[in-house]
Amino acid sequence: MAILETPFARLDLERYPAQGNSPLQPFNAADEYLLQRLHEQQLPAGSRVLVVNDGFGALALSLCGQYQVSSCSDSFLAQQGLANNAEANAVDVAGIGQVSRTCELQGDFAAVLIQIPKTLALLQDQLAGLQPLLKPDTLVLAGAMIKHLPRAAGDLLEQYVGPVQASLAWKKARLLQAQVAGLEAQPGPVPVTYALPEFDLQLLNHPGTYSQEKLDVGTRLLLQHLPQDLQDKRVADLGCGNGVLALACARLNPQAEFVLVDESHAAIRSAGDNWQAAFAGRAAQILVGDGLRTLPAASLDLVLCNPPFHQQQVINDFLALRMFRQAHRVLKPGGELLIVGNRHLGYHVKLRRWFARVEQLAAHPRFVVLRASKAADK
Repeated sequence: MAILETPFARLDLERYPAQGNSPLQPFNAADEYLLQRLHEQQLPAGSRVLVVNDGFGALALSLCGQYQVSSCSDSFLAQQGLANNAEANAVDVAGIGQVSRTCELQGDFAAVLIQIPKTLALLQDQLAGLQPLLKPDTLVLAGAMIKHLPRAAGDLLEQYVGPVQASLAWKKARLLQAQVAGLEAQPGPVPVTYALPEFDLQLLNHPGTYSQEKLDVGTRLLLQHLPQDLQDKRVADLGCGNGVLALACARLNPQAEFVLVDESHAAIRSAGDNWQAAFAGRAAQILVGDGLRTLPAASLDLVLCNPPFHQQQVINDFLALRMFRQAHRVLKPGGELLIVGNRHLGYHVKLRRWFARVEQLAAHPRFVVLRASKAADK
């Protein structure tokens, strides 16, 4: 837990998923800077305020006691963090309108607070959706830690909102304030499509989907080692992104059943569109969620995974190890986890915490493909 104290509220906040003895904070100086600048504006109580890319509820929970708050986030984990922190602080989360895209909102807002995301295509999509929600006097503030603030973020704000003024640095954070200029509405970014001819696939990627522009090297390596003898077994693509692993495996195994899950709403939109385009009429579970947490124990035969090595701007292997633990729980005895990972992360050692056997199937200067087998019943 970490305490966030601002002019609006005093909150005990925690990251999600919780990570014991972690020095990582559930908010940063950009959150504090955004809240302080909003407080200086003295908006009337009850004003409509939108927060975008709220990490774990620091912005929305601080403001919901004074304003009508809506929250937009592509991340299911961030939304779950908001819900958990609301419960811990006795805040009624039902009073916060939550959406995954700004274009799902209606009406207008007195203020918009944006934590600038890592992916500029996602920011562009969010700004395009914001345009009809802005009034001439809407306060539009975007913030980020300076080391994560791309120059193009200001360009996008100017393109979709109006002239931008950068603040002074404060605790290594900076704000960009955009003046609503009544610009002619501009379209958002179009989904990017690339081909995977060896599997007869066209992969569509909505803004914000991992590896949006092209297939990443690690996934390409893993694709070379997909099984072809699964028959009617149940397979999960964990952290599916655009669904490429499940789609390719489904091409090779026409009778197998598939579950695709990711915490990104954009990824799940992409995976759903791609599955429908490739296998119209073939059933699959396509879920936005916290990994395999909601699946029954011992319900899968195979899990495919190219695990993330970061959460938001923080690089670590915590989420990957959590996904391995989830995979072990949902696999049947003798079931297998097939992954690709960076060599230096040492997953071959870490997987032995849960799996009876770990073997390397392929090596690359940067990546390895590993197969981890769950102990079979005796």
